[in-house]
Amino acid sequence: MRLFLDACALIYRFEGAAAFRTAAIETLAQMCAQQPSVELMVSRLSVLECRVKPLREGDAALLKRYDDFFASVHIVELNAEVMDAATQLRARHGLKTPYALQAASALVASDRALFVTADAGFYKVTGLDVRLIAPSQP
Repeated sequence: MRLFLDACALIYRFEGAAAFRTAAIETLAQMCAQQPSVELMVSRLSVLECRVKPLREGDAALLKRYDDFFASVHIVELNAEVMDAATQLRARHGLKTPYALQAASALVASDRALFVTADAGFYKVTGLDVRLIAPSQP
């Protein structure tokens, strides 16, 4: 199984408030437990988005956790094919550019990847198999 992790899924996992962190960890654990092997994928945009805060705040420990994670997963580059697909998605669905880039990265990387996110807006993207991280309500 292939899981494409949106930047918000990673941010929830590594630095989110307790309810969000728990939801991300549990969602990913449940998905991984169902399969003998799992390939994790992220876009190059997610690398940028996740590294900004620890760099800005001088949080070397968090930056290392992200960098170690990114070294162990498949990173989908923002090449011409992804840009063309993002342009189509942005035009068709009215997505903001970062969202179009994330969705296009997942679709170009694999037609069978599950797209893990906390943003229900991705459900409107045709062909994107979305799995939502949803924290429990108190």
